[in-house]
Amino acid sequence: MDMGMEKLPPGMREQLEGFDGTGLGTFGHRPFLSEPEQLDEWRPDVAVVGAPWDGGTSYRPGARFGPRALRNAHTPGSYHLDLELEIFDHLDVVDYGDAACAWGLWEPSRQAIHDRVSAVATRGIVPVVLGGDHAITWPAATAVADHLGHGNVGLIHFDAHADTANDEAGNLASHGTPMRRLIESGAIKGKNFVQVGLRGYWPPADVVAWMREQEMKTHFMQEIWDDGIKTVIDRVIDEALDGPEFVYLSVDIDVLDPGFAPGTGTPEPGGMAPVDLLRIVRRIALDTRVVGLDVVEVAPAYDHADSTANNGHRVIWESLAGMAKRRLDGLPIGIPH
Repeated sequence: MDMGMEKLPPGMREQLEGFDGTGLGTFGHRPFLSEPEQLDEWRPDVAVVGAPWDGGTSYRPGARFGPRALRNAHTPGSYHLDLELEIFDHLDVVDYGDAACAWGLWEPSRQAIHDRVSAVATRGIVPVVLGGDHAITWPAATAVADHLGHGNVGLIHFDAHADTANDEAGNLASHGTPMRRLIESGAIKGKNFVQVGLRGYWPPADVVAWMREQEMKTHFMQEIWDDGIKTVIDRVIDEALDGPEFVYLSVDIDVLDPGFAPGTGTPEPGGMAPVDLLRIVRRIALDTRVVGLDVVEVAPAYDHADSTANNGHRVIWESLAGMAKRRLDGLPIGIPH
């Protein structure tokens, strides 16, 4: 039986179990909670949090509407054909609404994202964060690391871009800088910061040199093309867990080729296909203890046939399925509490 729906009154359950386009617009038709006290009462395994911020975008804006698009994405069902399980028979997931981001003001928005994710993580609940541009990973991953201890979390980052600039046009908090901020703060160690899917013509050589000084692990699309994704993902998992016990997963939807994900702020040709990304994410959720996840840079104004939002939705769906299978197999999941 669905681990969340039985807790709801019949009228609320009817609203949430409707077809796409009817009822409440929560992620995956999951129950909606708004107060920290409700988290204490409900005690879910996972809480979805929106981070509608795109003030750090350098090219096409619109990712602030990503949380809404991901919530409205088609939800086909919850029985996983490959894993042969009903996801929500084994995993209790709720939608915990959005961080109250302040239009045009980074510091209060950063604090709001950090506080809302922290309210989830400190209760032993795994946050799934819906971006927003990639700047939101800075406060979101920091909130998880603050709870589990700086240096105790490995971060696996799927992206076309490294996002390790010191600044962009003087902006220290753009969507091109959050990974540098996380490493500089000590929240994530450079040697456990693993990037997958990088390609194109940015960042420049001096930034790449800084990345190497931090011992960051970078897996370019060329390596994936040369060696194959299964070989590369083995390396990725080993590198992220070289010391840490936990993994935070950050997926910029532009890691996919723009043919699959046109609705994003900085599309870069030559990227991954969903057939690979979805199975990789599932593998990470099956084989590691994921303590946080974000999907960022979905900009619905540029999306065609909702393909970008649907792919982003499925990244989360595969992660949840992997966690559910771990629980079914008696393996630990989520944040120790």
